[in-house]
Amino acid sequence: MTIIALINQKGGCGKSTTAVHFTYWLATKKKEKVLLVDADAQQSSSAWLEGMELEIPYKVVQTPDDLLEQIPVLALQYDQLIVDGPASLAEATRAILFRADLAIVPVQPTGVDLRSASDAVRLIKQAQSVRGGSPIASVFLSRAVKGTKLKDEAYALLSKTPEVTLLKTVIHQKQAIADTSGQSATVWDLPSRPATESAREYERLFKEILAVL
Repeated sequence: MTIIALINQKGGCGKSTTAVHFTYWLATKKKEKVLLVDADAQQSSSAWLEGMELEIPYKVVQTPDDLLEQIPVLALQYDQLIVDGPASLAEATRAILFRADLAIVPVQPTGVDLRSASDAVRLIKQAQSVRGGSPIASVFLSRAVKGTKLKDEAYALLSKTPEVTLLKTVIHQKQAIADTSGQSATVWDLPSRPATESAREYERLFKEILAVL
């Protein structure tokens, strides 16, 4: 069993989108027994999975006490547990970090998002201090625009952060990804070329994540 959490205090970074796609990829491509734990108040990832034709298990768990108590119990029943954390760095996020094996922070290449990611990394470091090293911390660039200076500068800045592993794969912003939630689908379900390109990016990202563990 492995507990992988996606956290960030800022909404719109692709946290829930990544969580759903990761869960789907593990279930369909890797054929693993996987559960998504939705700890976000908006419950967008659980609603997304609920609308899919393919039945992928999920559970809504949101209070700090429930997260601390239920995550390790649920993890015993699955190969992988993916936790979609809340859009905040409140006590619920701390509870998740006290249980996660790997904490992943999606970061958009903007000044505000980079500062937000820095706060998330600080919280991860606090959990590592208490737990003696866990969880492992990783970040990746999300919703980046190809060929922009902002993307290159953000990547260079993140690469200089010694406390975390910067994943090489960048998820680029595409309308195909934005369309998936409303259609209760993933990029693997859409026939367009941009969707296929995004599917390749996600697959590279998820293989990187598993390699970190």
